[in-house]
Amino acid sequence: MTEKSHNQEPLKPWQKKLHEIIYEADTPAGKWFDIVLLLFILASILFVMLESVPGLPKAWYSFFTRAEWVITILFTIEYLLRIISIKQPKHYIFSFYGLVDLVAIFPLYLSLVISGTGALATLRALRLLRVFRILKITRYIKEGHRLKEALRLSKPKILVFLFTVIIVSMIAGTLMYLIEGDESGFTSIPRGIYWCIVTLTTVGFGDITPVTPLGQFIASVIMIMGYGIIAVPTGIVSVAYAKTSIPEPELNTQSCPNCSAADQKESAHYCWNCGHKLDEH
Repeated sequence: MTEKSHNQEPLKPWQKKLHEIIYEADTPAGKWFDIVLLLFILASILFVMLESVPGLPKAWYSFFTRAEWVITILFTIEYLLRIISIKQPKHYIFSFYGLVDLVAIFPLYLSLVISGTGALATLRALRLLRVFRILKITRYIKEGHRLKEALRLSKPKILVFLFTVIIVSMIAGTLMYLIEGDESGFTSIPRGIYWCIVTLTTVGFGDITPVTPLGQFIASVIMIMGYGIIAVPTGIVSVAYAKTSIPEPELNTQSCPNCSAADQKESAHYCWNCGHKLDEH
């Protein structure tokens, strides 16, 4: 049987039901599934963070480890169910959420080989992005599209701005290296560039400070420039955001049973991504 003919076969009834529960939140079962899933994600993140706290009773650490393994196994089962409940699993596996779901279960298994990697399980906090789909908050989806479009329109200006900042940092860092020298902590040009970046961003760690009058003058100029460094990219994105107009998406939580593409329009009968017929509710 060819792949094309296999893709044309309809999902089995149990696969349709599974897809409806796992991928969609329009039904009570689907919404409850996602809510319980989010609770497990929050619990898992809490356990990983508490496990890194020293001084707790040993029994607590054992409980955290066991609970994390139980949750990871549940996430693994959920990941496999997501794969078998769509016709083209590769679309889910290589999608943003598919990769996030894989990252959510990978660190703990990796910790069996490399110690200390279990803490990376906090990356599964990315799965909390599903809350927007679960709560069906379309106004946030619209604003998210507006912000994405504003960042896209601002990209050329921001790249030019960042390139200019890099050049200024290289020149100022080199000057401070030549003026201050090793005695003030400017032991190399990269060290001077690091100081300039820290000063421009108004962070000011204080680990390196100029002591000569000329060095302090240059530092004062860079500090004043720092205010503009913060304001310019903010202004660029703000102007682009104000000019961006995105129509109300009127999206629902339905997901394509063929390619798992989300953000389907409320009135759509076919998937915007692959053209597959959507399930009727």
